[in-house]
Amino acid sequence: MRQQSAYKRTFTPGETYRIVTAMPAAVRELRLAKRQQLLSSSFIERIMLAVTEVNGCALCSYAHTKMALQEGLTKEEIAGLLTGDAASIPSEEAPALLFAQHFAEMKGTYDPEMYALLAQQYTPEIARGILGSAQVILAGNAYGIPYSALFSRMRGKPYRNSSVWYELGMIVFGILIMPVALVHGLFRTTSAPRR
Repeated sequence: MRQQSAYKRTFTPGETYRIVTAMPAAVRELRLAKRQQLLSSSFIERIMLAVTEVNGCALCSYAHTKMALQEGLTKEEIAGLLTGDAASIPSEEAPALLFAQHFAEMKGTYDPEMYALLAQQYTPEIARGILGSAQVILAGNAYGIPYSALFSRMRGKPYRNSSVWYELGMIVFGILIMPVALVHGLFRTTSAPRR
């Protein structure tokens, strides 16, 4: 796992809550896309690595690198995804990975026109699976970033732009709000527009 010395990105409690409320619908769409074989496991891992690259979650990078290797991605391809190098991205997956990066940059929101283009490029069902994949890893990143910083601190390498109060505060906040946010999310009908 690559050691970083500072946050690439952090999430506020409000952003984290909003991201977690999207989880029930995102998981539903991701499972449906996998069950219908609309997205391969390697494609899903590429999406998750692309989002993680934007956010810089060391814990998620480690976990999804391991999963990507198990799905047959090469070390070079994974390294490219984690550094933003698009050279090894299959051309048919490039629009999805660009959308996933846009989604991550926007901290879980997206330009509706970009989503419409994604649905045109693929199909509405595949686009929902892509969005679901990006939403699932975004939630992982929102929680994984403070955990990564705390683990680094415990190894004597605290992030330059972090504090133990932020790290512990976000971890405790996550534990307390996750059940509420998930119940709130169950009342949301979809993760993406349906036509």
